[in-house]
Amino acid sequence: MSMAGNLRKVTNLGGVGGLRRVARLARRRPRVDLSHPARSPLGSSVVNCVTYRDGVRTPARGDLVDVVERVRKSRDGFVWLGLHEPNDQEFAGIAELFDLHPLAVEDAVEAHQRPKLERYGETLFAVFKTVCYVEHEELTATSEVVNTGEIMVFVGEDFVITVRHGRHGSLGPLREELESDPQQLAKGPSAVLHAIADHVVDDYLTVTDSVHEDIDQVETDVFAENGARADPGRIYQLKRELLELKRAVVPLSRPLEDLATRPIRVVDPEIQAYFRDVSDHLLRAKEQIAAFDELLNSILQAHLAQVTVAQNEDMRKITAWAAIIAVPTMVCGVYGMNFDHMPELHWKYGYGMVIGVISVACLALYRAFRRSGWL
Repeated sequence: MSMAGNLRKVTNLGGVGGLRRVARLARRRPRVDLSHPARSPLGSSVVNCVTYRDGVRTPARGDLVDVVERVRKSRDGFVWLGLHEPNDQEFAGIAELFDLHPLAVEDAVEAHQRPKLERYGETLFAVFKTVCYVEHEELTATSEVVNTGEIMVFVGEDFVITVRHGRHGSLGPLREELESDPQQLAKGPSAVLHAIADHVVDDYLTVTDSVHEDIDQVETDVFAENGARADPGRIYQLKRELLELKRAVVPLSRPLEDLATRPIRVVDPEIQAYFRDVSDHLLRAKEQIAAFDELLNSILQAHLAQVTVAQNEDMRKITAWAAIIAVPTMVCGVYGMNFDHMPELHWKYGYGMVIGVISVACLALYRAFRRSGWL
């Protein structure tokens, strides 16, 4: 029976003694492949569990407890256990086996944490926010642009436990990429931690490039000929989604700085140089997000200015037409008064003369407003 198959039973127990009893029963079950990033076909949260020695994947014999004991006795290699959205019951046995701190276990199960790095004894606990770009045919005021998830990583001297939350951020391809470079993987669990951090930050850059395209489209629409009629809701929606991305990216600066500069026992000194490279990539993502935020503010201000200009133009047109209409209104108002003695009141051509004067005056005002750009 594969170690991953036995591990399903591990997640349902709270004690190591119970782990061994169930593992003996689990050997009767058929072999099951849990290597893909979907949830286990056995219904467990376990995605994969693999041991590595000198950077090479090794076959696992027996249950998880036996494998962990062999790794610890030989002091050679480590175990990588991957989970997807485990509950308290599923995680209890694993937490006891690897001696994980209750506070870190609670964070890993509950999720919704800020990116952070904490040390509990000899165990390092890191939280990463994963992001992905949500494809859409047309950006609207309600479009989802950025979707977030989480990856929690427990790192010890001889183990790595990854807990993933969300529908994206699969580590399956990352595991395959690491296995193709045994020299890097041989540096231990910290190499896996670096690969996860690098993978997450690379996704940040990919998402920022896609968001940039949306911002360019909004900018083009705003500065188009009828830009004042553009929907400002799209700009606000982009700002909200950018804020979601910012919450994932900005808090990760301090954890990466600690990993790159501070001596940590479970982090190989050679790996720290790689973390500095990841930190540089994160800085680029932060600068892009800050620039996008300023650009969206400028686009919004430009749109509001265009609306104000359009309103002023409408008011000028209304004022011009009101001035033109005021001429016949004034003349007709005068001749509407009931006085017996008024100029040209009983003249045969008086009506035609008044209509002519009104027409000429209105035409002159119309041409004057057209020359000044009011009409």
